[in-house]
Amino acid sequence: MTEAQHILVVDDDDRIRTLLKKYLTRSGYRVTAASDAASARKLMTTFDFDLGILDIMMPGESGIDLLSDLRRTGKDTPVLLLTARGETSDRIEGLKAGADDYLAKPFEPEELLLRLGAILRRTHVEPPPEEIEMSGLVFNAKRGELTSGDQRVRLTEAELQLLSMLASRAGEPVSREELASRSPNSTERSIDVQVTRLRRKIEPDPKQPVHIQTVRGVGYRLMPD
Repeated sequence: MTEAQHILVVDDDDRIRTLLKKYLTRSGYRVTAASDAASARKLMTTFDFDLGILDIMMPGESGIDLLSDLRRTGKDTPVLLLTARGETSDRIEGLKAGADDYLAKPFEPEELLLRLGAILRRTHVEPPPEEIEMSGLVFNAKRGELTSGDQRVRLTEAELQLLSMLASRAGEPVSREELASRSPNSTERSIDVQVTRLRRKIEPDPKQPVHIQTVRGVGYRLMPD
């Protein structure tokens, strides 16, 4: 099971901290909260956070001051800034200090969740696995090899490119348009043909594919074992 991503919430408003902790925890995140910059610093020496949500307007050291100091000392933890002020100057100041995004209070929790998710997707890119197993077959993307035991399964160059692209995004739908644009001399129709050929080499039953799945209206998705 994948470990929940750890979010640090820094806000002097007890109500906001409680709201965010409950909402983000329900959404599958691990959440730690602090009421000021000094407390946040102590927590950062103990934990590695995946993202920080910092309020700008706090007594003493502001969220922007804390963010600037983090960036100055080499901390690259992604940061979403919150503030009751919505002026353009504050937004620009925060972004210049190294914020990844900015949200003015009052905000909809769902919008914050969407922005938070977008930041995490941009900043936490997991490298694709070097090997993918599919019903007794093993695809090694680095070597560009599909093997069954000690035997190598022959792939055409077009099939290898297609399988490599799908493997790099295993579990995610990839559109026909993107697959065709990243494969020289391919069209969306030729991608469909290559998928059919790949299924004959990979699937236990090509007519009922479990590994190279069709995502209706989008394209294809590679599902390993």
